[in-house]
Formats: sequence, structure tokens, C-alpha cells
Amino acid sequence: MAYLIGLVLALGVGVLATAVRLDRDRAFYPVVAIVVASYYVLFAAMGGSTRTLILESLAMGAFVGVAVLGFRFDLRLAAIALAAHGVFDAVHPQLIANAGVPPWWPAFCGSYDVVAAAYLVALWRFSRAASPRFSFSLRQAGDCGDQLRRVDRFRQVDLEAGT
Repeated sequence: MAYLIGLVLALGVGVLATAVRLDRDRAFYPVVAIVVASYYVLFAAMGGSTRTLILESLAMGAFVGVAVLGFRFDLRLAAIALAAHGVFDAVHPQLIANAGVPPWWPAFCGSYDVVAAAYLVALWRFSRAASPRFSFSLRQAGDCGDQLRRVDRFRQVDLEAGT
């Protein structure tokens, strides 16, 4: 049941984010990856073990690093961070003993992560969305052109006013 809930929730969040355009900003999925990675640290704090808190923080740091690189350079890294965290969920109980983790969490989180990563990849493959790589796109150039035209209009008004 936890797998199914994770799957449905990931699809629901993805579709909602797309429908209301939350995911038009390249920060959305890296932030999702960062938040997802933070839960084991929360569970470690709840479990009360300093050693576990340190181990979970180190693991979170790795996922945060990949998510940030994805934000800065190539969103495919954010998808990789989400999918890799899903794999991490599958092996987490064998790697780190964390008394604060609910027994259903790895299944729920793992399915959420993998489905969220797949949804992100599907957005690129089946839409007219721009490349996930960071580049100076024509849309950005158009935005800059709009800004320059606004500045030119203000400059023109100033020139006509004699200032």
C-alpha cells in the first residue's frame, strides 16, 4: 500500500505542479529532491541517535549536492538525485539503523522518488519544454530583449522630455 500511495502522490504533485505552472521554474524539482533527502535527518533527530543523525546528514549532503548541481547546470541531475534517492530508500535499512524511520517509509518514499524522477523525464520527452541543460535560451534572450525595449522606451521618453 505504501508503494501505491507514493506513486499516486508523486503523480498528483507532478500534475498539479505542471497544471499551475509551479514547475516552470528550474528550482522546483531540485527543491523537491532536497526536501525528500531531508526526511531521514528528521527521523534521525526523532530517533535520538547522534551517530545516526551524522550519517543521515552526510547522506543528505550528497543528494543536496547533486540537486544543486542539477539546478545550476543540468536538471537531469535533479532527476538522477530523485531516482538515486529512491534506490537509497530501498537499501536504507541495510545501510543505516535509524530508529525514527516508520516501517512503511522506505517503500512510500522510494516509490515517490522514482515516480517523481520519471515524471520529470517525461516532461522533457513528451512536451515542448526547453532542454534541461542550463543555457542562454531564445526565451531568455526574448526576456532580455523585452527588458531592453522597456529601458529604451524610458530613455526615449526622457529624450523627448529634454532630460
